[in-house]
Amino acid sequence: MKFTLKQVADFVGGNVEGDLEATVSSLGKIEEATTTDLTFLANTAYEEYIYTTKAIAVMVSQGFKPKKKITTNLIRVENPYFSFTQILEKYQQMTSMSKVGVESPSFISPSVTLGEDTYIGAFVYIADQCKIAKDVKIYPNSYIGDNCEIGEGTIIHAGVKIYPNTSIGKHCVIHAGAVIGSDGFGFAPNQDGIYKAIPQIGKTIIEDHVSIGANTTIDRATMGATIIKEGAKLDNLIQIAHNVVIGKNTVMAAQVGIAGSTKIGDDCQFGGQSAVAGHLTVANKTTLGGKAATISPIIEPNQFLVGQPAQSKEAMTSDLINIKRIPKIQKQIKELKEKIVHLMNDPAKK
Repeated sequence: MKFTLKQVADFVGGNVEGDLEATVSSLGKIEEATTTDLTFLANTAYEEYIYTTKAIAVMVSQGFKPKKKITTNLIRVENPYFSFTQILEKYQQMTSMSKVGVESPSFISPSVTLGEDTYIGAFVYIADQCKIAKDVKIYPNSYIGDNCEIGEGTIIHAGVKIYPNTSIGKHCVIHAGAVIGSDGFGFAPNQDGIYKAIPQIGKTIIEDHVSIGANTTIDRATMGATIIKEGAKLDNLIQIAHNVVIGKNTVMAAQVGIAGSTKIGDDCQFGGQSAVAGHLTVANKTTLGGKAATISPIIEPNQFLVGQPAQSKEAMTSDLINIKRIPKIQKQIKELKEKIVHLMNDPAKK
């Protein structure tokens, strides 16, 4: 596949400085690009490479001013990172979305509804009463349980397991090994100390444009629904417990854990290995730093919290400073105690 720089610029709403008819056929990193590659410059730390890159063209911001002579073509856009992401998405669609048809062996229940241009890979199992919309791609070794719905353009990568009564929206991406709709961790202790499993009869709802990383697990609700709202992006190895709600456009890095019945607001950002205890509410636009953990509700929106338990960066800094002062304070207390003992034992003071 080849595209002229003019075609690329038109697609992202940019303008070309250089040869409009030059063609690109691949994408690459600015420091490693070849003569057929399109690349981009968004971080000034990589600016040195724009003067030596072999790429046929580089996406740069409208305000970029080179400090040296440039031998490559430029495509000027408002936001190079975002525009290059658009190109990556288009490239992915043209490659991974091109597959259609049903591979053998696979099992598709007679009661399943399949839309146009779907792809069902080998060893896929699709159970009763499922509805698969058009352009859905389900890669090999995936399992889709009874009464599931998968929206238009969604990609289910290899080895994904989707339990019964799960709804997945349009244009979602679920990566290899993810488990959607497994039982929530619910057990009630008897008087004899033996735990009895609480039936998990709720649903799991994944709204449109959600991305779910490899080996991430999202539990079904005990009753009602576990919901991942539109535009949320979950990294690999994340645990979402039963009856959790993840707000719109919230992003979570790897190994985040959200306990049961917690409600996460919109536009939140969670660093790797951060965690939220159960039955809490987290306000919109909350940012949790890596390994931060909160055991109480976060009421005020637009906060950046760190540490365990999570608190403001300023409070954490103050705590660390005070902790470092402890040895000095202990020494001062010891000296004061010695002075007091000396004064009490001094005959002249009696």
